[in-house]
Amino acid sequence: MRSSKSRSRSKGNRNNRSVGNIVNRVFDSSGPEGKVRGTPQQIIEKYNQLARDAQLGNDRVAAENFQQHAEHYLRMLSAAQKEQDARREEQERQNRERQAERDRERAQRQERESAEGGPQPEGDETLDTKDSGEDDQDSGLVETPESKAEKPKRPRKPRAPRKQAQEGGDTTEAQPVQATDNAAE
Repeated sequence: MRSSKSRSRSKGNRNNRSVGNIVNRVFDSSGPEGKVRGTPQQIIEKYNQLARDAQLGNDRVAAENFQQHAEHYLRMLSAAQKEQDARREEQERQNRERQAERDRERAQRQERESAEGGPQPEGDETLDTKDSGEDDQDSGLVETPESKAEKPKRPRKPRAPRKQAQEGGDTTEAQPVQATDNAAE
C-alpha cells in the first residue's frame, strides 16, 4: 500500500500541471456504462446522449450521473479554452507592443533623416534621380565587380556515354551484368 505522503505529493503535481492542449487530446473516461473514449467535446456529447437515454428510460439516477460526468469534461474544456484565449491575447499584446516599437523607431529614423538633410535609401529602395535632375548614370548605389559585367554562361560539356567511358579504361564504375536466356530457364 502506498504511503499517504506519496499520494499527497502526486496530487500537488497534478494541480500544478499545465492544461496543455486538452481540446484535441483523447481521453479514456470510465463512466458507469463502461469506457468512453474521445476528445472532451466528444465525451461530453456521448454522456449527454446517455443522460437523455436514461431520462427516456425513467432512470433519473443514471441520467444525473451521466450529466455529472459530462459537466466534469465541460469544465475541463472551458478551462483549457480560457487558458488558450489568455495565451492568444498575451501574444497579440506582445505583437502590438513590437509593432508600436517598430513604429517609434521608424518615426525617430525619419526625424533624424529630415534633420540630416533628407531621407536615406533603405535596403532595396533607391532615390528617384530623374525627378531631382541628376545624371541617370549615378544611382547612388555602389558598383561591384559582379554588377559591372555579367559573364555569358558557357554551355556544359556533354557527358560521355557509359560504354565509351568503360572502353576508355574507367574501372571505377561497376560493370553491368547482362542477363542470359539460360538464367530465365
